[in-house]
Amino acid sequence: MTYNTDPDAAEYEARRLQALADYQILDTPEASAFDDLVEVLSLICEAPIAIVNFIDRDRQWFKSVKGLAVRETPRDISICAHAILQRGLFIIPDTTLDPRFASNPLVTGDPHLRFYAGALLESRDGYPLGTLCVLDYRPRELSERQRFALQALANQVMAHMELMYAHREQVELISELEATRNELAKLATTDPLTGLLNRRAFEQRLDQEVSLIKRGAPPAALMLIDLDHFKTVNDTLGHKAGDEVIVRFTELCREAFRQADVIGRWGGDEFMVMLPRSSVVEAWHAAERLHQLLAITPMRDNDTPACFSTASIGVCSLNGSGNMEECLHRTDELLYRAKELGRNRTVCESEGTPSPP
Repeated sequence: MTYNTDPDAAEYEARRLQALADYQILDTPEASAFDDLVEVLSLICEAPIAIVNFIDRDRQWFKSVKGLAVRETPRDISICAHAILQRGLFIIPDTTLDPRFASNPLVTGDPHLRFYAGALLESRDGYPLGTLCVLDYRPRELSERQRFALQALANQVMAHMELMYAHREQVELISELEATRNELAKLATTDPLTGLLNRRAFEQRLDQEVSLIKRGAPPAALMLIDLDHFKTVNDTLGHKAGDEVIVRFTELCREAFRQADVIGRWGGDEFMVMLPRSSVVEAWHAAERLHQLLAITPMRDNDTPACFSTASIGVCSLNGSGNMEECLHRTDELLYRAKELGRNRTVCESEGTPSPP
């Protein structure tokens, strides 16, 4: 077979191949839906060979085949490659009498094909993808009823492919919608600067923990943290520097607290930490780790002199004795007490006295 080198023909062929690729049918496993259509066509047309095939760049590939033991042949000896060049049914009553096929190795040699009839498989936008065809070892014709069946079954092949196409599009759309939903959910629950839970999301998680504790789960601890004199950073260095300090503080919090602990940005320079299955004493030790990290970690890169921050912290117990609002109020009072005592310290509910600075 001689390929057309005309630029317009080459562009058309590229679009045709893209249309074929869009169906994602090539090199897929055998499927009963196609095999059943091939069996029915073979019976109706009384043909030993029936094939659903697609014309790729250099080959014809069989999605379903009855009567042959191969899944593909080179395109340059394909009869179907000629069939896709014209509309309607393509019928060769005797291949030995057709100059296009008389010397074809599939005609002159095994399997000695003498008869061909194929119906186009066309994409939704009119590109020929391949054929549904029948072949025989003897010259013959198809009856009108058989011709009608060949075209009708070819339509069914494309209808099934369109369903497969639509199903893939639906799966992709559902996946995109799910990704969008997850992203929106993340945006709705996450502080954009730090990636921590925002206030609303933290309150929901805290409310869940309080409910669990009231139903018998182990007590937890709640911690409210305020960066000392943060307003001065914004006023003297600017809000960009303030954002850098907030981000660095977030990193230290992730280092100081356990993976199971829930950290949220309460607002501005205030942070909440809920420590499941933790006592106030255990929470105090975690707060001390944070104090120690703050003491040795510059809050901004390349500052001379280095910029350090401190924090005031209030810690209370979540033991199921009150509701979420009461817990938040107690923690806020403890934080206020830490500020009154000079900042850079932790005040815990159980002791009511400050920790060492």
